[in-house]
Amino acid sequence: MDNTVIEEKAATNASALAKAWEGLQQAKPGIRIREGARELGTTEAALVATMVGTQAIRLNNNWHALVKRLPELGHVMSLTRNNSCILEHKGSFEQVSASGGVGTVIGPIETRMFFFNWHVAFLVEQEKSGRKLTSLQVFDKAGDAITKIYLQEGKSSYEALAGIEEDFRSEDQSQEQDTTPYPPKNFATEVDVESLLYDWSELQDTHHFHSMLQKYELQRHHALQLAKGPFTYEVDPACSKTLLEAASAAKIPIMIFVGNRGNIQIHQDKVRTIRVLERGHAGAETWVNVLDPHFNMHLLQDTIASAWVVLKPTRDGLVTSVELFDHHQELVVSYFGLRKPGQPEMEEWKNLVKQLPKL
Repeated sequence: MDNTVIEEKAATNASALAKAWEGLQQAKPGIRIREGARELGTTEAALVATMVGTQAIRLNNNWHALVKRLPELGHVMSLTRNNSCILEHKGSFEQVSASGGVGTVIGPIETRMFFFNWHVAFLVEQEKSGRKLTSLQVFDKAGDAITKIYLQEGKSSYEALAGIEEDFRSEDQSQEQDTTPYPPKNFATEVDVESLLYDWSELQDTHHFHSMLQKYELQRHHALQLAKGPFTYEVDPACSKTLLEAASAAKIPIMIFVGNRGNIQIHQDKVRTIRVLERGHAGAETWVNVLDPHFNMHLLQDTIASAWVVLKPTRDGLVTSVELFDHHQELVVSYFGLRKPGQPEMEEWKNLVKQLPKL
């Protein structure tokens, strides 16, 4: 099959997908693109690609240079999500660094970027509910969103975005987006538990925990099960509402980590307005929300299968986290008391966690 035939077939597929997506939006006004992709048996990246030439522009994959330009955009909204939880921060990208496969952002928006899973990016401009939404969207090779950055009318620099478009516009402006599912990860099933618990007891920094899991080729959830008693215990999977409301009432600053394959977004501050909302009728979804002026969190409670209190030794003493997992034993969100290296954990945070209902 020559290149012309392949290109014609790809264009036909993209056109059919675009029509199907348009029809679904007409049938279900307000449907989110992530839900639409699921209903159409495709990916979010593939749906965005169908907008190329009208509402979207492909960017090249010079990730280091691209993220270093993000501060030019000024005040934006940065969104990171997984299947169960969404974090949204309004502010600016201030201190951005990128080296090798990792990028770091420190400031009002704080993220950790893992470029080895960044696959394709688009600039997108859409009309929604009478508003123009302009965003930069990054996806992994499976077509799942890694991060989305939305400009804020009257606060962001659209001139800076035009400069990014000019400098990073890809030569490929096709409407077809191939995606490749990630294969299942292979984890160890048999582990020297005594050795694991010894290494756990010798941790000096919370950042060393991931390295310990890699050493034993352990899935995180499995590690927590093996350490039950000495370093972990289970609490009510619906503990987020209790935890967030207690932190809000006591004005305890906390850290919230939400991530996916390519990005982890971090909240470091107090939380104030906590709301539990239900969406839909039959089989309604329950969402636990933080609705603060510059920070929103949206947690789909129905997907949370387990919650664990986890103790990690450090040179500054024990650090306590509350970690929530979905039905696939994938980490959804982690909560910590706010602390900096060299500081012990707040007693108020420890006491708050101790009040969570144990299983």
